[in-house]
Amino acid sequence: PRARCVLAPNPGPMTLEGTNTWVLLEPGATSAIVIDPGPDDPGHLDAICRVATERGARIELIVLTHDHLDHAQGAQDLAARTGAGIRAVGPGHADLADGDLLTVGGLEVRVVATPGHTSDSISFTLAADHALLTGDTVLGRGTTVVAHPDGELTAYLESLERIARLTGDGTVTTILPGHGPVVPDARAMVEFYRHHRRERLDQVRAALADGAGAEPDPVEGVLRRVY
Repeated sequence: PRARCVLAPNPGPMTLEGTNTWVLLEPGATSAIVIDPGPDDPGHLDAICRVATERGARIELIVLTHDHLDHAQGAQDLAARTGAGIRAVGPGHADLADGDLLTVGGLEVRVVATPGHTSDSISFTLAADHALLTGDTVLGRGTTVVAHPDGELTAYLESLERIARLTGDGTVTTILPGHGPVVPDARAMVEFYRHHRRERLDQVRAALADGAGAEPDPVEGVLRRVY
């Protein structure tokens, strides 16, 4: 009830249908938060502003789940249009940390540190809707990429465990992802992600045991056998 998705016009193999920009506001409120304004596309930024205006609200805060351009590129232009502040993890922003509570117009979202896809990846609980906004940490379809050097698998596995605890105790029942459809069964999706990663690790171990690690380029050897 507190979230509206504005789909960016940037579909592709890595972005699925496009980037999901989320406009959040408390019912009846006049202030909104935007999560991930997406690419710097004038038509998309127009649509974000229109969603807020149609609900009688102005955008007061822009928040980024991470700094990849398909999520963050439009932030500066949207801020210039609306006068909203920008918050994210990392240099150049008002830093966010695990557990921080953001409040705008009576709406509360809490930061959950979920590094792994990138070192600066964060998610946000929207407790009133039992929802978690995950950026690229958990997608609405398929699985995400954890790419060296900024992506780090150990951190990512720990983030999945953190999200699993939120879905296990009922804090989160729905996932609002950065790409793909809304996930109505958060617990099942997170378990699928955990199973997929365990399966991949077992495949990598088997490839190494079968001699891939002895090849001139062990990484390419594993890639050929597993992927």
